[in-house]
Amino acid sequence: MTFTSPTRPIMHACASASSGGVICPLPAAHQPVLLDEVVDALTPHDGGVYVDGTFGAGGYSHAILESADCTVWAIDRDPDAIAAGAAMAEEFDGRLGLITGCFGDMDGLLAERGVTQVDGVTFDLGVSSMQLDQPERGFSFRYNGPLDMRMEGAHGDRPSAADVVNHMREKELADIIYQFGGERRSRQVAKAIVEARGESPITRTFQLADIVRSVVGKSRDGLDPATRTFQALRIHVNDEIGELGRGLAAAETILSPGGVLAAVSFHSLEDRLVKDFLKQRSGASPRPSRHRPETTDPSLSPSFTIPSKGVIQPGKEEIKANPRARSGRLRSAIRTGEPAWDTAPESNPGAPSP
Repeated sequence: MTFTSPTRPIMHACASASSGGVICPLPAAHQPVLLDEVVDALTPHDGGVYVDGTFGAGGYSHAILESADCTVWAIDRDPDAIAAGAAMAEEFDGRLGLITGCFGDMDGLLAERGVTQVDGVTFDLGVSSMQLDQPERGFSFRYNGPLDMRMEGAHGDRPSAADVVNHMREKELADIIYQFGGERRSRQVAKAIVEARGESPITRTFQLADIVRSVVGKSRDGLDPATRTFQALRIHVNDEIGELGRGLAAAETILSPGGVLAAVSFHSLEDRLVKDFLKQRSGASPRPSRHRPETTDPSLSPSFTIPSKGVIQPGKEEIKANPRARSGRLRSAIRTGEPAWDTAPESNPGAPSP
């Protein structure tokens, strides 16, 4: 996800001892990644029913509703995003339904509203740009805010990032930072966190970022040393990989024959889970080694077919206009008429250990 900067961005100070009083732009207009490609994959038609599993600022929902006289059910676990979507719901006069909840529960959430089959499901995975650029949400080290990172915000009852870094055991913390962030110095980061919290609680984003920078040097590509640790904590706090596994299975359940699943991911673990799920459900997964047991029932018929064009990435122009789009990957598949599989997708495929 990314932003289109206004002509004259409104500025505010996000100063700390480490930032030197940097002046940062406030959030601007949201622009979803691979928007045209997602709509092309879904091919909305009049009378169709579609699910936007990650509503955010509503970019995908708006484009789908404009492309056909259809209905969209939009889901978001952030109550603030749902509340902000009220104006869009009014604009489309009953064709947009807003639901507060997790997309992994979409089959149940829709069944409560009398919807059991839909013509398309789309996901825009990861944290939204609006959440990243709200200091009070604590997702980004670019602003000095409370170390929260919960997508539900204060409305949720799950532990915050501050709870994790202040109470989790060092070994478990290192595992999370390595598996979800790919941080090679995860053990050193975890040790530094444990030592720092022994002196005083870690409650602010700048505080944690400075701790990470004390043991992780700058990379050649200019990536801030704190990036991988913040990413890992966000993924863990929100159970994003587990939620994606549940969401893929739920989409398989509610898509009607010919319905389309379109998922945009920004992280290698997300993309791998989507890729492996679709390969398995389409019958394209290679057979396991004769030295390993079968992982799926060979009698199950493919529940999806995969378009020949495979994964779609943003073009140079989109990346130039929206740098956050550079890691975006779109994978889509078409639902067959075969029953949904009972087996759930692996929630953390290929996660290494430090």
